Amino acid sequence: MNGKQLFQGLKVGERRVLKRNRRLWGHWVQVAALKLLDGELMLIVTQQSVETSIADYGKRWAIETLFGILKSRGFNLEDTHLREMKRLSKLVALLTLAMVWAIRVGEWLTLQTPIPIKNHGRKAKSIFQVGCDYIRDGMINFNIARQQLLQAIHFLSCT
Repeated sequence: MNGKQLFQGLKVGERRVLKRNRRLWGHWVQVAALKLLDGELMLIVTQQSVETSIADYGKRWAIETLFGILKSRGFNLEDTHLREMKRLSKLVALLTLAMVWAIRVGEWLTLQTPIPIKNHGRKAKSIFQVGCDYIRDGMINFNIARQQLLQAIHFLSCT
């Protein structure tokens, strides 16, 4: 029996833990599931406490998303080659503010125009990327997109 069959009755936001431990590749594991807002099923297989595993995974996913934005999917932090802790700390603080700004602008923009969904069912861009592109375009093409950048700055001042 597969995961979809085991957890087919879950409603959005509902979680279920299998009562019996399962043996997987020679290890005893516990299995939990959560029905996500988009209807997808998130399965957690762990040797740790299954009671906190879904919340722990949510925290880990948020951290992974943050590092992805700071590194390869956004600001390319590693390209700076900074090693001095004080400078690196200041840069991370600044990039964190820029990330929050981009996300807030992206949320604002997607309220006006939703992000298109691709054939595989996922959004064409993240909310962060929508906001980051908007701010970047306003900065790069300042003479053309002055109003766009001023909107983004005004929006930030209201948060």
